[in-house]
Amino acid sequence: MSGGVRVSVVVPCRNERGHIAAFLEDLLRQERDGLDCEFLIADGMSDDGTREILAEYAAQYPEIRVVDNPRRIVSTGLNAALQAARGDVIVRMDVHARYAPDFLRRCVEVLEETGAANVGGAIRAEAKDYWGRAIAAAFHAPYVCGGAATRKVDFEGPTDTVFPGCWRRETLERLEGFDELLVRNQDDELNYRITKGGGVVWQSPKIRCWYRPRSSLKQLFWQYFQYGFWKVAVIRKHRLPAKLRHVVPGLFVLALAALGVGWGVSWREGWAAARWFGILLGLQAGAYVFASLVSAVLAARKAGWELLPGILAAIPCFHFGYGLGFWSGLWHFGRGWPGGSARVPLPASRLTR
Repeated sequence: MSGGVRVSVVVPCRNERGHIAAFLEDLLRQERDGLDCEFLIADGMSDDGTREILAEYAAQYPEIRVVDNPRRIVSTGLNAALQAARGDVIVRMDVHARYAPDFLRRCVEVLEETGAANVGGAIRAEAKDYWGRAIAAAFHAPYVCGGAATRKVDFEGPTDTVFPGCWRRETLERLEGFDELLVRNQDDELNYRITKGGGVVWQSPKIRCWYRPRSSLKQLFWQYFQYGFWKVAVIRKHRLPAKLRHVVPGLFVLALAALGVGWGVSWREGWAAARWFGILLGLQAGAYVFASLVSAVLAARKAGWELLPGILAAIPCFHFGYGLGFWSGLWHFGRGWPGGSARVPLPASRLTR
């Protein structure tokens, strides 16, 4: 590196043959006036051809370096890249996203202007195929996201998390990097430690990038199942109460299951309570369907009416995936935090896709 602000971009990666070349081209198009940049790709031992593509780019562009991530999860990859980084400013970027040409420059500017411990932008979802577009439209609906600031593209100010993240090196060193026990939610957990220590996480609309959501309902459900599952790990680690939007999907799933079981048992035994269980179950299910329909119509009005069926199908994948994942996490981590004498996290291969 020579002259200017020294910036290290850290990127977790595994088996991204279909996306890695486009992402690397995005990196190389970044405006670098006044910046000395290095790009560290932490590869989780890819076996689909990604490694070969990375090697080709690294041989042609000396600013690209490949770092091994033998444990194959995001948190260990980020920490491996951090150990190899030489920059004074660390910026995280993800392969499944598209970045404005001024992304890096804006990250550094906002970091310096605000004095925040971490800066980033909103999560803007975009896709080209039908299901990806429908999922992206549902992703931005307040009914789905619970009012999270990271979905509000024009919001500027302190928040609880940002996408993807930019820090001063000393901040990450003081915090000892990302928690390697977490397969998911490691960014949320790091931001919690920042704010708990008196630091500020700042979101700016100047920092623009576009996230590529999952392209199928199955992938979407499994993604949000993981988010709910690992949110419990973060809550147990810090002994902090979850925000309302983190527990509502779980409470909804629990209530629906309890009413369903109550109705089924009462009906089988011939109890009079079956009628009331049925009424309450119908009211809850009906209210959910009605709210989902209204939300889907509002989202389709902005994104395109042809997406309405897809949005309607995507909304319960967000809610039921997260809610079921949350209860699975409560069961899994219920006897203690991973690393203790009780249960430990599931193998990485089970919960990383």
